[in-house]
Amino acid sequence: MSRWTQNQLDRIDGAQELTLASARGDGTLRRPVTMWVVRDGEDIYVRSVNGRGSNWFRGAQTRHEARIRAGGVEEDVGLVETDEAGDRIDAAYRTKYGRRYPTIVPSILAPRARAATLKLVPRETTTTDN
Repeated sequence: MSRWTQNQLDRIDGAQELTLASARGDGTLRRPVTMWVVRDGEDIYVRSVNGRGSNWFRGAQTRHEARIRAGGVEEDVGLVETDEAGDRIDAAYRTKYGRRYPTIVPSILAPRARAATLKLVPRETTTTDN
């Protein structure tokens, strides 16, 4: 399994937003969506604020693959549904976005969003902008 480099982790974590284009069944990419991104240790996570029923999240479940872009990093990733580290991921969202968006952050911490947490795992094919 591929791992993030320290440079990738720092650049993605430093970005305020991430764009994610999930793969359709035939491997072509859907239209990208913009979302908040957080880091917990050596892992990167996103959540669907509208839960598992949102269009982009349901699309992501087709192949559990996507292309992301954040902080100058463009990466093909696997999308791993997870309910592990929920409290740590909540804390990461509070720390990164809580001051700037205090009225919005509670929605990304709500049970509906927590149930739609995806861990982003780099795949073998990668491109990084310099």
